[in-house]
Amino acid sequence: MRISLASRSRRVRALAGLTIAVAACASHAADWIVSGNDGKYQRVEGRDTYPDDPRPDTLTLLDASHFPPQVKVQVEVENGIQGPPQAVAITPDASVALVGAPTRYDHAAKKLLMDSFVQVVDLQATPPAVTRLDIGSHPQGIAIDRSGRLALVACVDGSVAVLGIDGKRVTLVDTLKIAQKRLAGVSFTHDGAHALVALRDEQGVAVLDIADGRVTDSGVRLSSGVAPYTIDVSSDGKWAVVSDVGLAGLPSYTGKLAGDADAVTLIDVSRAPFRAVQHVTVPSLPEGVAISPDGKWIGVQAMDGSNLTPDNPGRHARGKVLLFAIRDGQAVKVAEAPGGEAAQGIVFTADSKTLIVQFNVEKELAFYAVNGGHLRDTGQRIALTGGPSSLRTTPR
Repeated sequence: MRISLASRSRRVRALAGLTIAVAACASHAADWIVSGNDGKYQRVEGRDTYPDDPRPDTLTLLDASHFPPQVKVQVEVENGIQGPPQAVAITPDASVALVGAPTRYDHAAKKLLMDSFVQVVDLQATPPAVTRLDIGSHPQGIAIDRSGRLALVACVDGSVAVLGIDGKRVTLVDTLKIAQKRLAGVSFTHDGAHALVALRDEQGVAVLDIADGRVTDSGVRLSSGVAPYTIDVSSDGKWAVVSDVGLAGLPSYTGKLAGDADAVTLIDVSRAPFRAVQHVTVPSLPEGVAISPDGKWIGVQAMDGSNLTPDNPGRHARGKVLLFAIRDGQAVKVAEAPGGEAAQGIVFTADSKTLIVQFNVEKELAFYAVNGGHLRDTGQRIALTGGPSSLRTTPR
């Protein structure tokens, strides 16, 4: 990555000013959200490209307590689009962010390289400081519990890295092997007593038990669709939802896909044993999924063929954003709106009134109003220097 020292110095000075702005915002009830952005990758009409003079990968910190949300910090990291859009996380006090999916592109070898470290970002330093913690495998989904003291990292070798958080200090305390192939998304239950991990290549969802900071595999597996990917859990402690990205999400799938339907799985986590209660059909590649903090709504970001090349009959210029209501223990579709091209993550704001969606190709964050079952694209956008690829809120 060719970046001049003068250019880097200008960015550091800008970031220092933004860090001061974060401190100024600490006095109000902020709604902190982090977006990981891949600057080296560009999808062009469904094809992967890596420009010769890329922008750096970045992490963007947003405060969504007011509309429109505001960018408070942006810092250089290593982040990639390959994998579930949950490869970032932030502590409840917004002092530390964790960043996974670190990738580099070797232009000489024309090869993408995946690293085996998690980046720890001290958001309160001036400028924000980034350190690396090696965990022995390429990290994908990351989750931090509501206490802010425990993090789980799902890896491509089937292991879950257990990280301890003590202030700004993050350490690897355990590694738990739960599969032989790739894992994807991971989320804690609201009470912190369990975590759900997507078994991307082996299918289903693993349930982990957590007690006194110790994480163990319960052995329980929950039903899902093909290639479970991202996971979100409601703040009322009742529901979890899993996006199932289908055949396109399986390793090295060689068949030609034309944008066929995939699924989202609704899981009852209100009592043990947890169980999948519904598989909902959605357009192809539901890359991101989110449950509103009030437990009433499910937002789905589906590519719907916008990731395909123009010669594919399933190609659409834009994906879809869908809204489901949870009624009488079932997810019911109530609205949909046009989305972005091959978009990525999706989250609700803390007040459950807005959906934030990562428009990857357009390099933007888009904002959709949720009002009584209606879904409206506000037209509000935040431009980013790289294609947004991972998105998470503080633990709720």
